[in-house]
Formats: sequence, C-alpha cells, structure tokens
Amino acid sequence: MNLANRVAIITGSGRGIGKAIALRLAETGATVVVNDIDESAQGVAEEIKAMNRQSLAILADVSLSSDVARLVETTRATYGKIDILVNNAGITRDQLVVRMSDEDWDRVLTVNLKSTFLCTRAVLRHMIKQRWGRIISIASIVGIVGNPGQANYASAKAGIIGFTRTVAKEVASRGITVNAIAPGFIDTEMTQQLGEDRRQELMRHIPLGYLGSPRDVAEAVAFLASEEARYITGQVLNVDGGMAEAWL
Repeated sequence: MNLANRVAIITGSGRGIGKAIALRLAETGATVVVNDIDESAQGVAEEIKAMNRQSLAILADVSLSSDVARLVETTRATYGKIDILVNNAGITRDQLVVRMSDEDWDRVLTVNLKSTFLCTRAVLRHMIKQRWGRIISIASIVGIVGNPGQANYASAKAGIIGFTRTVAKEVASRGITVNAIAPGFIDTEMTQQLGEDRRQELMRHIPLGYLGSPRDVAEAVAFLASEEARYITGQVLNVDGGMAEAWL
C-alpha cells in the first residue's frame, strides 16, 4: 500500500486507535494532519516528523462546525488538498437507559455522530472537485449488536453505519469511496482499566480468544485508503476477532 502524495486528516488521533492510524498512514507515505482537542495531537505530529514525513497538528473540537471549518481550511491552505478523511473522534458516557441523563445522551451523539457528518460534509466539497477521495469512519460492533449500558454509544455508531452507506451512494460517481470499520474490543487505555475478570469475560465472546490492537484497526484503514481498495464502497468491515458473528 502506497499513500505517497496523499493528504489525510485523522480526527481524535492524539492517542489510542486514532494515533495508530495516523502513524500507519504516515508509514505508507501519507502527509498526516493530526487532530485532537488537546496537546496530545502535537506529540503524534512530532513522531510522524521524526519518520521524515510531513505532519501538522490542529487542535479542534470536531463536534463544532466552526472548528471543523478551521481544520479543513487550514489543511487546504497548508497542503493544497485533502485526499483522505478518517472520522475517528469519539467518547463514551456509559449508563443504563433508565439512568442516562439528557446531557450524556446528547454529548455522545454529538461527538461521535455529528462530528462524522460535519467533517464529511466539509471535505466532500473539495473531494468532489478533485474527483477522488477516501472517507473512512470508525464505527463499532456495538453499533451492530448492541451492548447494555451503551445505548447512546450504540446509537451513534449505528448512525455512522447508516450515514456511511448513504453517503457512499451519493458520491460514488465522483470517484470517492466511503466505508466504515467496526472494531470489537481493542486493547486501549479504556479496556486496560477494566478489571481482569471483566477482560476475561469479554474474551469468552471473542472466537480468536484475545483483544485486538490499535494497529489491527490501523491496517484496515490503510487498506481502505489505498488504491487496492478502489472498488470497495458503502461497506462495514468488522475488525473484532469474530465477535459480532458470535453474538448475532
């Protein structure tokens, strides 16, 4: 996979899965714009520069239209184009439905789903003109099979899947592919905070028998961003060790 001369924006890429995606795309030759809401983005950009790749850190809250406009226009002004967008930014605010506050529902839907809409809309205006683009959104198997205590998160991720399939149909004639990746349980800071009993319980639902790594998701993103995936659009790729099939 060769992404030389491609410019990519990865939202929420200061840590975890987003960071792994940023580093992997840089390895394949892409110029990477690292986005997050804090200074973690700068650290990732410096790592990429140490690889002799171009990178820029842009702090922005992608749930805000004004911040998204600044992110996209700064990228265009710096590099002249946008070829790849990875919608990765997301949060959780877990609670059973009967106890879930309006604020926790709204915030998760806004950060996870509205940001995907805002960023996609903003970059499409440029991708349509250049008649080439790759949009990859990070969904979740929770958006496919559900998960107790995560009604807000599952709804947002299911929304990303529906959004992906719809936008893919709208822009296919312009040479733009739009796909989603649905990770299962990935070994990140969040899952590392779970107790060992809970981790073992999760792994009983994973046919492969272990948690995935952020790199596993990043490899899938790199593939969907490449020319090798030029005939794939409107799809949801599960990166979950077989978990979704085991639960369905």
